[in-house]
Amino acid sequence: MFTNIFDTYNWHEVKQSILAKTGEDVLAALHKEKRSLEDFKALLSPAAIPFLEQMAQMSHLRTQKRFGKTIQMYVPLYLSNECQNICTYCAFSLDNKIKRRTLSDAEILQEVKVIKDMGFDHILLVTGEAMHTVGVSYLRNAIRLVKPFFSHISMEVQPLDQDDYAQLVEEGLNTVLVYQETYFKENYKKYHPKGKKSNFNYRLETPDRLGKAGIHKIGLGTLIGLEDWRTDCFFTALHLRYLEKQYWQTKYSVSFPRLRPIDKESTGTAGKKSFETYMNDRELVQLICAWRLFSEELEIAISTREREVFRDNAVKLGVTSMSAASKTNPGGYVVAPESLEQFEISDDRPVDVITGMIRRQGYEPVWKDWDRSFS
Repeated sequence: MFTNIFDTYNWHEVKQSILAKTGEDVLAALHKEKRSLEDFKALLSPAAIPFLEQMAQMSHLRTQKRFGKTIQMYVPLYLSNECQNICTYCAFSLDNKIKRRTLSDAEILQEVKVIKDMGFDHILLVTGEAMHTVGVSYLRNAIRLVKPFFSHISMEVQPLDQDDYAQLVEEGLNTVLVYQETYFKENYKKYHPKGKKSNFNYRLETPDRLGKAGIHKIGLGTLIGLEDWRTDCFFTALHLRYLEKQYWQTKYSVSFPRLRPIDKESTGTAGKKSFETYMNDRELVQLICAWRLFSEELEIAISTREREVFRDNAVKLGVTSMSAASKTNPGGYVVAPESLEQFEISDDRPVDVITGMIRRQGYEPVWKDWDRSFS
């Protein structure tokens, strides 16, 4: 299990190692064809900032070589905001006294119709973490409902046991996104003080259980804004490299969501909670390029959390998939558009505007790039 490797590393030593990288280390990394974890540290480091233009050009060429001039389109469908965890950065947190809602079969199909009319063929099912209301039986039923309408079904829900994942794969689940949130174990519980999510090791071993269950693709990542992003991304890369060796038939993707403001109702008075910015746009560009130079095969996603101008410029940097017209609340497309969002999105442009932007840059928006019959 990855925990055996993870436990041999020290967060503080890794952070100091990244900060100690020099311009010479960055140049050495850039001149290699295959890059090690030490090279990745150099590309993440502050010493790499003066090389950003060179990194961007290399990332652009490397991405086109593997993926062509394409951007895969996807959209989230929030099924429920029920959650039994307290997470200090999430509007669905148990201690946020909001109206809870879980979509019925009829409501799911209402949302699906609107999403299909927008052209999507890849859907991401999202829930809070509440096994008693949105457990395996609910998820299995949801997959059965949406499967006739979509070629690719992804899921971002609570971590499950290996047998649970195997059941959902059998139903037609293709991809699971599971973010560690932060790999800084000392502080993990500070952000997750209550609920099953507070179990750091159970979450850390989730990709192992997914690999053993035979999932087609695993999405990794951390929340940018909780802890030092450079150190968190190194541990994500360490995790990825382990998984690629252990579960070599599985595909992988990575994303790096920056925390967005949320509505807080817990005090009985509506209020907004914002977060300290740990990463500026220039650093996010550095991170995208560093990932691409580290892994040619890795899919890189960027969501509507990011601003229009950043997403427009990210198309040629190394990104391979984008969401569009996203709603982050259950029933947000048509059933209950006024329900509480999990977080505020930044890019609220309609789908045709996003795809037009992609085409004007010489890229093709792709709605379907995989079929179960070929697996």
